[in-house]
Amino acid sequence: MKKRTVGIVGTGVYIPEQVITAKEIAEMTGGVWAEKAIIEKLGFTQKPIPGPGDGTQAMGVKAAMDCLNNTGVDPLDIDVILCMGEEWKEYPLTTSAIYIQEQIGAKNAWGIDVQNRCCTTVTAMKMARDMLIADESIDTIMVCGGYRNGDFVDYADRNMSMMFNLGAGAGAIILKADYHKNLLLESHIMSDGSMARDAGVEIGGIENPITPENISEAYKSLRLLAPEHMKNRLNEVSMDNWMYCIDQAFLKSGVEKTKLDYLAVLHFKYSMHKQMLDQLGLNENQSIYLSEFGHIGQVDQILSLHLAQRQGKLSEGSVVSMIAAGIGYAWAANVILWGEGGVTNV
Repeated sequence: MKKRTVGIVGTGVYIPEQVITAKEIAEMTGGVWAEKAIIEKLGFTQKPIPGPGDGTQAMGVKAAMDCLNNTGVDPLDIDVILCMGEEWKEYPLTTSAIYIQEQIGAKNAWGIDVQNRCCTTVTAMKMARDMLIADESIDTIMVCGGYRNGDFVDYADRNMSMMFNLGAGAGAIILKADYHKNLLLESHIMSDGSMARDAGVEIGGIENPITPENISEAYKSLRLLAPEHMKNRLNEVSMDNWMYCIDQAFLKSGVEKTKLDYLAVLHFKYSMHKQMLDQLGLNENQSIYLSEFGHIGQVDQILSLHLAQRQGKLSEGSVVSMIAAGIGYAWAANVILWGEGGVTNV
């Protein structure tokens, strides 16, 4: 029996209207960071922040609805919802995928939350593809969710500059078995457990619960718990690990890496973005630097693909790679053949 293929039907996003500017963030650092340095070094002019009603799950619903509107997919045809939304949400221990299922009318679906920090979308897309290939009772999967971890950032914490760009928003993407367009090919994911607790929300868990004395501090306690180890380790391995994931994803997909046309990449400092493009032989027009959005966690890859479609950066037969990384630490990449080009060769 011929192996099923998996294609991307379409995307949806939700970005809050409210923003915070580089100038405002500079002021919140107490003068440690200047507006110009935030724009030029950290690489963003502004970022969206949540407004009233912009809970993590609620934003996930808005992105899912946008995706349904953009694709024309009937929510009753969705078999599975894999929620890549964050753990910081309206009510702890509720399952976001099941909430989104109810709100969008996906009565025939079942849902589960997936957690791999800012690597979650690429991870969930691999899981979705593997499920669609392995289980013929599943035909359509939505990957979706919201993100607002920027709530926890303390701009007075000098170690946290690498997370000053954390924004808010949501994304959704629908994958379908034997949908002969926009084929999702192979992925590669790797992780380094030596950094498993190098960053995280320090106060509010079992080890360090919220008390009356630390409550104001707790809600700004996303921190580098081992800053020197994390920074040194990332400098040592991060770019190499990304390139390895990209190499392996292309190798497993049977596509030459030199064919790469568009890189859907998360937001990080501009110098690293430029270095990555240079190493891959890409120019600035073959990616989108999310300088007006900052880093919306695992939403970045969907947002980048969504914007690329609307800006005409994708054409028939374009080879796309989504890349991601998440604290913990994990790296991931996949390969997508856009349009119908090359489908008959897969």
